[in-house]
Amino acid sequence: MMLRRFGRLFAAAIFTLLAAAPVAAQDYPTHVIKMVIAFPPGGPTDFVGRLLADKMKEQLGQSVIIENKPGAAGAIGADSVARAAPDGYTLFLTTSGAVAITPHLQPDTHYDPVRDFAPISKVVSVTTTLVVRPELGVNSAKDLVAMAKAKPATIPFASTGVGSPPHLALELFQSAADAKFVHVPYRGAAPAITDLLGGQVTAMFADAPVLLPHIQAGKLKPIGVASGARNPLLPEVATLREQGYADTVADNWYALFAPAKTPPAIIAKLNQAVRTALADPVLRDKLINSGAVPSPTSPEELGKFLKEEFDRWGKVIREKGIKDG
Repeated sequence: MMLRRFGRLFAAAIFTLLAAAPVAAQDYPTHVIKMVIAFPPGGPTDFVGRLLADKMKEQLGQSVIIENKPGAAGAIGADSVARAAPDGYTLFLTTSGAVAITPHLQPDTHYDPVRDFAPISKVVSVTTTLVVRPELGVNSAKDLVAMAKAKPATIPFASTGVGSPPHLALELFQSAADAKFVHVPYRGAAPAITDLLGGQVTAMFADAPVLLPHIQAGKLKPIGVASGARNPLLPEVATLREQGYADTVADNWYALFAPAKTPPAIIAKLNQAVRTALADPVLRDKLINSGAVPSPTSPEELGKFLKEEFDRWGKVIREKGIKDG
């Protein structure tokens, strides 16, 4: 009798646990969602994240708040999300750096991007743009290469830090052009742009959103993009590939992830919220006008893309002997 009773209770408990999972996913979300961004407030990732969070709130019926966790090239924010509960209430909006580049440069990172995150959707693609000061008299990437070849290893070329997408774009550009610049790494785009405007450095790659205000003001001149396609706001600026420099694609991108093992039903609901948000005409215009191109994907597409980017940048970092610091 006791055994039969225990068996019934055990079966009921198992049934309850199995039934609870889909119900929880169906009811999700029931409270505030946190979106971690591994950069300080005010930057392009933060700008995109806040626009996306506001629209996702409309779709999900719950507030999506931003938590900025900068530091260690995105590793601090990434690690905090990797360790979070896989319940859909902690998300990670990141650039390519933290999940495709940083782990190759910092062997002591505590997370594996492919293993520890559940892909939700790519959000935007960001054109990596090559700029100089207008008074330099350089009108194309070829002009800049000619200058570098006339004075090898003397022209200072800024980046937003060792191993950043702009630095990797420079490495690809140098190889394709068979030219050598002097790499000058900075702690972010703002100080690098300040020194470029002041003439302390000659050129730099950076994300289109941080450069556009200076380009539109006539203070910086775009002479090429390290992308697979031209930027809609800079249609006259040819890609480096179009200018004869193959294998110089170094697009940055922002994507949304959750901790690994987040239930597929929750991932699907979040993916739909991202897609609906990015289809909104007002949001699309704001993003495109800032230099970011909406690029939603399925979770499966993002997972495949992340693995390809992780492997590609790992190969570049090993071949070029790039080391953090």
